[in-house]
Amino acid sequence: MNACYILWSESLDKFYVGATHESVNERLVKHNSGHYSGKSFTSQVSDWETFLIIETEDYAHALRLERKIKSMKSSKYIRNLRKYEELVDKIKIQTST
Repeated sequence: MNACYILWSESLDKFYVGATHESVNERLVKHNSGHYSGKSFTSQVSDWETFLIIETEDYAHALRLERKIKSMKSSKYIRNLRKYEELVDKIKIQTST
């Protein structure tokens, strides 16, 4: 499964945006288990939970989505992605090529 995913940490009160070509649940387990310890922002805490998953046709599209969402630098924008499905559709079209 190719996807752009957004995780939420209550203890940090922050989001993490990533892209994967494996299962998002497997990635979540890795983030919470310290698999990326010392290498990743997510290694600071182990209370990450899935906030949003945006499936894509290929990994390259997932990476473009990740960069676009990160470039917005806005937690409000991320919350709106989950709240408004049409916003997800719009960003998927914008990053399709």
